[in-house]
Amino acid sequence: MEYNSTLIFIISAFCLGAVLIMMKNSVPQKLKRGLAGTAAVMILIAFILIVYSLFTMGSSP
Repeated sequence: MEYNSTLIFIISAFCLGAVLIMMKNSVPQKLKRGLAGTAAVMILIAFILIVYSLFTMGSSP
């Protein structure tokens, strides 16, 4: 399995979450709910990918 795209997704999901937390006062109210939901879903998927990669780390290809 190619892990480069997974790693890029995980990093981008956590960066999006961090940017939203740091810039929460300057994001328009109409965009806050949608961006927060999107970031939450992306971070959840990133955690699932991390756990999956840990479970499949020792298996042979």
